[in-house]
Amino acid sequence: MKLFSEYHEKRMLVSGQGPVVENAQGLGFRNVVTMDELRMAFPLLDMVDLERRLKTTPLPRNDFPPIEGVLLLGEPVRWETSLQLIMDVLLSNGSPGTGLATPPYPHLPILASNMDLLWMAEAKMPRFGHGTFLLCLETIYQKVTGKELRYEGLMGKPSILTYQYAQDLIRRQAERRGWVAPIRKLYAVGDNPMSDIYGANLFHQYLQKATRDGAPELGAGGPQQQQPSASQSCISILVCTGVYNPRNPQSTEPVLGGGQPPFHGHRDLCFSPGLMEASHVVNDVNEAVQLVFRKEGWASE
Repeated sequence: MKLFSEYHEKRMLVSGQGPVVENAQGLGFRNVVTMDELRMAFPLLDMVDLERRLKTTPLPRNDFPPIEGVLLLGEPVRWETSLQLIMDVLLSNGSPGTGLATPPYPHLPILASNMDLLWMAEAKMPRFGHGTFLLCLETIYQKVTGKELRYEGLMGKPSILTYQYAQDLIRRQAERRGWVAPIRKLYAVGDNPMSDIYGANLFHQYLQKATRDGAPELGAGGPQQQQPSASQSCISILVCTGVYNPRNPQSTEPVLGGGQPPFHGHRDLCFSPGLMEASHVVNDVNEAVQLVFRKEGWASE
């Protein structure tokens, strides 16, 4: 998101949890509004929780500057509040205290990160991730307006932009260490076939095409990479300590009747089963590191 400098001075509504203002400012966004600030400015908008409904009607406000964009950093705590307020902002073109007869389209710009539908915690089954929240927002917007919710930037695995950014960080680290030889081969380690492995293999395809034909256009999802890539391949390594379970690999096996498994990736990504097949499968991160050492001919200590 640091690359999206054209939005850093805009008044952005930020969604997430924890120190969202500090997190947004750390990414370069200098004019952010939180959900709580918007809810306090327009208390009539948040109506799902009966305990939080006002007993009296407040006077309307006309001193609240319009919102100019939406910044989705991660799943919020009160989904119903965030979904309602984000919809209000989009449908009112940033002035939820007014309302418009016809919702604007295209709507205000949206930047979103972390597309994982599910993630693995201590529970026996995966938990909802930010991708589930995005799915809710997209579905509500489509149902209400009849149009598709669009993103100016969609970041996080499996977005190619995210892997480009990681590659650039690796390049900078190599330069600081005085390593002259370019890094031709990258390794990506992850526990989720739908995001980690899919993204690594997608980036591998991108690098192969860039090596052969020059850097292809990325389309929607972010600005172009600033420097040409020296890397030529990205090897995906799947570990068995998270979402993926080798004893129950239902995310990558065909369903009964020969059909395809459900696609847990984001709406804007094309489903390709082959991209979920890792180059290597190991038990944990330590085994992944040892595998890289062997592949590169390094003696592990």
